[in-house]
Amino acid sequence: MSRKIIHVDMDAFYAAVEQRDDPRLRGRPVVVGGDPRGRGVVATASYEARRFGIRSAMPCAHAWRLCPQALFVRPRFEVYQSVSQQIRAVFARYTELIEPVGLDEAYLDVSGVGVCRGSATLIARDLKIAVRAATGLVASAGVSYNKFLAKIASDLDKPDGLAVITPEQGPAFIAKLPIGRFHGIGRATEQKMLALGIATGADLGAWSEARLVEHFGKAGHWYAQLARGEDDRPVCAQRVRKSLGAETTYARDLGAAGEIEAALGALADEVATELGRRGLAGRTLTLKVRYADFETVTRAHTLAPPARYAQAAELRTALPALLARTEACSRPVRLLGLTVSGFPEEDGGEAESRGAAIGRMVQLPLF
Repeated sequence: MSRKIIHVDMDAFYAAVEQRDDPRLRGRPVVVGGDPRGRGVVATASYEARRFGIRSAMPCAHAWRLCPQALFVRPRFEVYQSVSQQIRAVFARYTELIEPVGLDEAYLDVSGVGVCRGSATLIARDLKIAVRAATGLVASAGVSYNKFLAKIASDLDKPDGLAVITPEQGPAFIAKLPIGRFHGIGRATEQKMLALGIATGADLGAWSEARLVEHFGKAGHWYAQLARGEDDRPVCAQRVRKSLGAETTYARDLGAAGEIEAALGALADEVATELGRRGLAGRTLTLKVRYADFETVTRAHTLAPPARYAQAAELRTALPALLARTEACSRPVRLLGLTVSGFPEEDGGEAESRGAAIGRMVQLPLF
């Protein structure tokens, strides 16, 4: 018996919010991110900007070269957070089993839902209309019998798309799917697979699980499941937070030890404050350093006792030893980041859950 999963993905979410709120931006190439004269990156781009090849995570300076007429807008995360909450309130009209993935996408398990005659397709169509009515924004939705295929389906017909992959269609769909479209297979793995003659899902399915593990390690087990269209991951109504951190890409490279230490101190205070706000205590502090040539290193330190806001000095105390294990004071530094992880289970805080909520596994008459 199969689940009925909907993956909803807001189309160009940040840019769409900006175009909604500022009529001057509508119909024009909009880039939400940093200053194109600086070193920020693209958070998202409107579809008008994407026609010029602009993509998320691209340096804003490169985006500006691709489209000099683009309008660059600073992100307003507090606004996006508020809109995201509106969207989730719409989802909650249909099911309690909602697994957010960032601010702009979520999985919904509607296996046991009786509205819209129990049809996941009709529910997806209805909630797309409801989201637009509530927020003025457009969403794409994918419907399938597991999270893997629902995620792929939501991207098939963007923007404003609605695609369905039924259990009967799944095997043939996967067989024809280019390996680069498999969610979870990155660019480097795709290139390795292509070099081995794995270009489609059918090619992937022709390999034994043992052979995939031999070439790709533990991930080979997962790839073998995907080739068979198997994904038993439940939709988790809430997820346990695993880490909390902050990082900054600097407008100019940091070089002097004093300015690096000051920058890290500011990050430590930011992270410690957020730990206190959420009531979390973490055991591991990780320093991330990206040098000017884009080489990136991480160094970790075990905190004792776990770091709460009341013990914010614990973060600062650990920084000199972590910094000494890098070349940060002898090479120009582009980015610094600090992350606290290893939250004890009893530290739920808003820690986002106590386990996975699994929808009732019932087969309803309509998919």
